[in-house]
Amino acid sequence: MKKIIHTLLLLCTLFSLPAQADIMLLVHGYLGDADSWEVSGVNDELQRRGWARAGMFRGSPAGPVLFITDYGNAKNLVYVATLPSTRPVAVQADVLKDIIDIIRARHPEEKIILVGHSAGGLVARMALIRHRLQNIRALVTIAAPHVGTSRADQALSITANHGPFNMVKSFVGGSDYTALKRSRALMYDLRYPRPGNLLYWLNVQPHPDIQYASVIRIRPNGIPGDYYVPGFSQDMNNVPALRGRSSVTYTPTGHFLVRQDADTIVDIINHFQ
Repeated sequence: MKKIIHTLLLLCTLFSLPAQADIMLLVHGYLGDADSWEVSGVNDELQRRGWARAGMFRGSPAGPVLFITDYGNAKNLVYVATLPSTRPVAVQADVLKDIIDIIRARHPEEKIILVGHSAGGLVARMALIRHRLQNIRALVTIAAPHVGTSRADQALSITANHGPFNMVKSFVGGSDYTALKRSRALMYDLRYPRPGNLLYWLNVQPHPDIQYASVIRIRPNGIPGDYYVPGFSQDMNNVPALRGRSSVTYTPTGHFLVRQDADTIVDIINHFQ
């Protein structure tokens, strides 16, 4: 009888504890910024699902600057950040690490869920490995090129220096061509794994024991993948160090963020719980 009473008291104590709060950090993709999550409607939908806006990080010469949002008594919070998206993956991962340090200082008791779209998913994974991040609960990636993309090789070919014709290409290509030109180092990072490149190294490194989830786009014909990243590359289970460790969710939309991604993210997190 005493054992039963003790068990009941223990259960009452556990159920009376406050629910574990979580912090979500949204990481945009190539040529995106913190506003990518606003324009797409993802943040509005997250707010509706109980995840309140907490703040936005912007870059500065002194490092990331946080603009705080009044989130009242909300427990589950969302931060967004702007990274130098044309820079190499390691450079972006270093900036992301500084941002995570600030979040950890503000919320030392909570764990962080990283959500990365496109190249941002790769940047988030690089930060996990490069900086051995602590207090990370999960990594959710959306249409991320974990095993590379042929679009990177195409971008490198387009922006290669072809002598006197390079000036013509710059004039005809306009701002898009200029952005690609500035992104050549990043495009090398996004190539399919081969000895000596970033993905060849990164994909065999030990990964932390956290939750992993891959959101994979599906074309209208039912084939996994989208115009920019093939389906197999969006699946973290095809990373040698993560085989069998990532859940998979398929979403019938294109590469870019859509409002419904918020529902997918929240459903994945609830499944973790």
